[in-house]
Order: sequence, then C-alpha cells, then structure tokens
Amino acid sequence: MKKLTRQAFTGLGQLLVILAFLLFLPAWSLGYWEGWLFLLVFFLSVLVITLYFLKKDSRLIENRLRAGPAAEKEKRQKMIQSLAGFFFVLVFIVSGTDHRLCWSEVPLYLVITGNILVILGFYIVFLVFRENSYTSGVIEVDKDQKVISTGAYSVVRHPMYAGAFIMLLGIPFALGSWWAFVFVFLLIAVIVWRLLDEENFLSKNLPGYPEYCENTRYRLIPFLW
Repeated sequence: MKKLTRQAFTGLGQLLVILAFLLFLPAWSLGYWEGWLFLLVFFLSVLVITLYFLKKDSRLIENRLRAGPAAEKEKRQKMIQSLAGFFFVLVFIVSGTDHRLCWSEVPLYLVITGNILVILGFYIVFLVFRENSYTSGVIEVDKDQKVISTGAYSVVRHPMYAGAFIMLLGIPFALGSWWAFVFVFLLIAVIVWRLLDEENFLSKNLPGYPEYCENTRYRLIPFLW
C-alpha cells in the first residue's frame, strides 16, 4: 500500500511539473495567472480523487497507473494513445504561446467557467470510478470482470469519456486561449476513435456487453449519440 501511494503521488507530482513546463516555458513568464489557477484546480481535483480511492479502492488506482502507449497491448491503441498524448501536449504549449503573443482575449467569466468545467469533468470521472472498479488506463478485460450498467453507465455507455470531454472543453477557456480549441477538438476526435475501438473489443471479449449496448443506446450524449 505504501508503494502504491508513493507511485500515485510521484506520478501526480511528475504530471504537474510537466504541465507547468509546457505552460510557462512557451509563455516565458511566471505571471501567467490563468495557468497557475488551472494547475491549482487540476492538482486539487486529482488529489481528492487519488486520496479517496487509495482509501476506498486501491485496486482502481493500481489499474489507472498503467496507462499510455507502452501499456497498451494492441498496435492500433498504441498509435491512438500516442496521438492523444501529442495533441494533449499541444493544448498546453499553444495556450502558453498564446499568452506570450497575446493572440486571444478571453474574459474573466469564461476563464472561471472553464475551471468550473474542469472540476465538473473530474467529478463525473470520480462518479465513474466509484461505480466501476474495473476502469483501467488500458483497454483490457479482467478474468472476473462484469458489465457495469448502473449509475452513469445507465445513461451513456462511456461516461468517463463524457466527463473527460467536459474537462477538455474547459481547458482552453481556463487557460485563456481560443487557439487551444483546435487541438482539443483533434484530441476529442482521437478519443472517439479509441472509444469505438474499445466498444468493438469489449463486444468480443466481455460477456453481456452486446446486450448492454442494446439496452443503453447512447455512447456519450443522451438522445444524440
């Protein structure tokens, strides 16, 4: 348990350092207050989720620590994860550059709204994690895994991605950059690709999943898709 806790907080610390580097180096200023506010919101959100599940469901934390292209087993998913990581990085680089070159003028109320969307997205992800202990950072099926159809899973088939999309759409607002939306939309497109590939994998490997798809019609947005 101590090792897992150390790994979780080491990973969080490394992520924050990387995000700060991606934001403030292109901005070439530590006076980028939108960046500091976002990092604070991001850190506190991840910290609360991590502390909760280290206490309530350490297995989930262990599964979530295995993530990224190297952790994926399928070649297609390795490529998808690499593209997703590339566009995610560009969101922050472009935001920092935008701040330095003054490309965008985003009003304060939208910056605040963006941070609220980030918190909301994390909250939805938290609800998903609490409902589904099998949620992993890679596409796989555990030997004792069952279909989860309660909670948010009764509304859409991929509530974690829905929460992630809300968070992603909030980031450009929070960082005060209209241009960052270009890479957020590209990232969302890549995640949709991952989502469809994941559905195909689960339909073949998780008993009861095809029936679940028939009963829960919508993937991400109720009444739309």
